[in-house]
Amino acid sequence: MNNRYLNIFKVLLFITAVAAAGNVLAADGQTLYTQKGCVACHGKDGKAPIMPNYPKLAGQNKAYLLEQMKDIKSGKRDNGQTAVMKPMVAKVSDDDLEAIATFLSGQ
Repeated sequence: MNNRYLNIFKVLLFITAVAAAGNVLAADGQTLYTQKGCVACHGKDGKAPIMPNYPKLAGQNKAYLLEQMKDIKSGKRDNGQTAVMKPMVAKVSDDDLEAIATFLSGQ
């Protein structure tokens, strides 16, 4: 195999690995969404909140979701239902919040 084909093969292998990592992140986000208790208020896939004033999270913009969760965690956002959310996100790492946001934005 000459160098050109070897380089093409390496690029394809890299692209495959990145795509697989994205799927793992989404799967982890779904698991974290359930493990961290989000499912209790926002529904199985973020589409069916238990209270009419709780937001549907499925399909929201990832950056928006992540910013809201971080703002609630830090106390920057303290309006609406954030008193309910604050203890839920308090012990969730930023990486885990990002994985959850990735999962929800893909729903």
